[in-house]
Amino acid sequence: MIETFGTPEALADAAASAVVEALSAAIAGGGRGRLVVTGGRSPGLVYDRLSQTALDWSRVDVTLSDERFIPPDHPASNQGLVVSRLLNAQAAAARFIPLWREAPDAAACAAAAEAEVAALAPFHATLLGMGPDGHVASLIPGAVGLEAAMDPDGGRMCLGFDQAIGDPPLPRITLTLAALLQSKSILILVAGAEKRRVVERALAGADLPVAALLTQDRVPVRVLWTP
Repeated sequence: MIETFGTPEALADAAASAVVEALSAAIAGGGRGRLVVTGGRSPGLVYDRLSQTALDWSRVDVTLSDERFIPPDHPASNQGLVVSRLLNAQAAAARFIPLWREAPDAAACAAAAEAEVAALAPFHATLLGMGPDGHVASLIPGAVGLEAAMDPDGGRMCLGFDQAIGDPPLPRITLTLAALLQSKSILILVAGAEKRRVVERALAGADLPVAALLTQDRVPVRVLWTP
């Protein structure tokens, strides 16, 4: 399940190609392509490639797997990363559905985004990173409310964690596991020996959020790894 690429550039080429293939097939079928993207360090090169790809981006909807409860102009905003690295050049025509909203807290943000995100499902491609603690999206070990967010058959697409969690420690809005499982394909981007060991532990049965994706049989998952 772990696909190895010699360089980050080779991994980005493979990931971008897979996303384009999924979106192109959806558009060719007469519909809209629906893409879930992520923040962090892993996807930047992928976004650079996608932004330059000649695709009918006006027929693509893009949303996030998770977001910090901070405005889009904050340096740690996932939305800010996606707008600057993906939604420009060719991909500027895509429709973006943010998770962050003007709301009093992360839970209210999630509630405000729920209907729009639900309307996008199923997602044709979902790009995820993974933290060294085995989290994907903002399904972070120790979060209050994580059990509900990890229910594969739960009724919510988005949930908010109002306590400060993760790195940097901030309130978060996240797609739930049930939402991620409404993807037609999932790509998990992983770099470095430490994170490869985390994936291997998850595949061996460790109780980590990423294991819920790696051990299920509803959605094809590819783990793309580079040293």
